[in-house]
Amino acid sequence: MSEALARARASFWRAVGPWWILLLTGIAWLVISVAIVRLDLVSVSTVGVLLGVMFLVAALDELMIASGRASWRWAHIVMGILFMGGAIWSFLTPFGAFWALAAVLGLLLILSGSFHIISSIYARDISSAWWLGLVAGVLEIFLGFWASQQAAPAQAALLLIWVGLLAMFRGIFEIVLAFELRRAQQP
Repeated sequence: MSEALARARASFWRAVGPWWILLLTGIAWLVISVAIVRLDLVSVSTVGVLLGVMFLVAALDELMIASGRASWRWAHIVMGILFMGGAIWSFLTPFGAFWALAAVLGLLLILSGSFHIISSIYARDISSAWWLGLVAGVLEIFLGFWASQQAAPAQAALLLIWVGLLAMFRGIFEIVLAFELRRAQQP
């Protein structure tokens, strides 16, 4: 590894923040995965609420982008408002949000898989666990095409299992990353 790459990698790990935050979020993802893979009404509402949290974070992200940009500010504000509406809807009716998500599961898995493949390839030089994202992305794309051909009950079961597994893998990945970060941050 070149000296410049080693310096860049070390400064990245220092800029990430405290390692224990990733440890705590990894444990939280594992707890969420256990709640989801129970495959009951709590699982359905948990996925609906997670969708609401995702919409809420996306709304805040869009509004922050709008505050710092002059061009296309109106579009970011509109997207922020739409995401906020989606978050409110998901929090008020988590079952409806779950079934809406199950209806578009195939497309979402294909898009998510593509994103995970691209981001894991870019993370090769930063993390030794980059291949986990690559494997997950390929599996997501295959499942996306499979889910597109299934009926709603099969999509719902697949959604619960897949979200549960993704939460579990995310938890494991963040715990591993936390200990990599701890090791990288030590002088």
